[in-house]
Amino acid sequence: MRSSPARLPALLLGTTLIAGLLGLGTIATAADPGGEAAAPTAPAAAHHSGHTTALSARASGDDPDGDGYIPAVPQVTGVTPSHATPPPRYFHEFQANCAVTHTAPDDPIVYPGQPGRSHDHTFMGNTSTGADSTTASLHGGTTTCKAPADASAYWMPSLYDGDRKILPVGPQVIYYKAGVTDYTSVRPFPKGLRFVVGDPAQTAQQFRSHKGFVEGWECGDSFFNVDFPASCPSRPDVQLNLRMQAPSCWNGLHLDTPDHRSHMAYPVVKPGTNDNVCPASHPVALPMIEFKMAFPVNGDMSQVRLASGRGYSFHYDFFNAWEERTLKAMVDHCIVGGLQCDPRGYDETHPQRGAVLDAQYRLP
Repeated sequence: MRSSPARLPALLLGTTLIAGLLGLGTIATAADPGGEAAAPTAPAAAHHSGHTTALSARASGDDPDGDGYIPAVPQVTGVTPSHATPPPRYFHEFQANCAVTHTAPDDPIVYPGQPGRSHDHTFMGNTSTGADSTTASLHGGTTTCKAPADASAYWMPSLYDGDRKILPVGPQVIYYKAGVTDYTSVRPFPKGLRFVVGDPAQTAQQFRSHKGFVEGWECGDSFFNVDFPASCPSRPDVQLNLRMQAPSCWNGLHLDTPDHRSHMAYPVVKPGTNDNVCPASHPVALPMIEFKMAFPVNGDMSQVRLASGRGYSFHYDFFNAWEERTLKAMVDHCIVGGLQCDPRGYDETHPQRGAVLDAQYRLP
């Protein structure tokens, strides 16, 4: 099992210098709360290949009044961001390995109840995800994730080579990590939380400077590409890869907001330290999701595109539908416990700590 620590704790050790050298853009500081909504976006009315960044609130199963705000029940209030520094652990994560289920021009977060309105998406995890999906319809559903308790929906714009749709093969790696220095403060996602990472209408520079940018598009020895490389080695072992991290600090009040971003924020740097903390506006530390996707395409890449446009239009969506006890057990054992866990919650470098799930990936 190969992994790496969350990007924000690693890069913030060298903040501006490393970001400048690698062209990753600026890192959030305490003066820049770093909310996902604060990331550069296109004008509110802009359209991009069948996906608009305009606020698209509409009455739906989870939002009956259609105002775009879905309150958490109960809300989490009275939380102060943790500034503690626990014993150092290089890893504090687990994997949710989930395979592709289907593709469709649907987006139950941005366009709830409006089938066919979005550009084409590739869905992973819950097999029922569609335009009409709600917390109730997803929860307890069947899934392609190794852990049956993870009925969450994960999706991203479909990738094409010319007119041929390219689907990732086999379980894709979705990390759940600590994005803050005090990994012991991370708590599970609330049931029904959803958000969008990135923006299909973002420019190349906005994508590069996005706080969730890790290594861009890569294949072979080509790294840090904001758009698709012109070519990739034509070898069976070469695929097109991308990693992108999500905000991990929550305001504790809403499961969604009209822009699908502002209820979440990225960690910030505590002044005078290299520590990452949640901003006061979003004090609740949740797992940091990282998509690590691999697409089986190489050779001439001139016809490769996303359903949303150029490579820098990449973005993804997450809709939490984990069974609550199982998610809490995985978070407590692997993230709070400072381990590098596989989808069973087992760290092969610390076998004495045991596993969370049994051989069928279920909570005993």
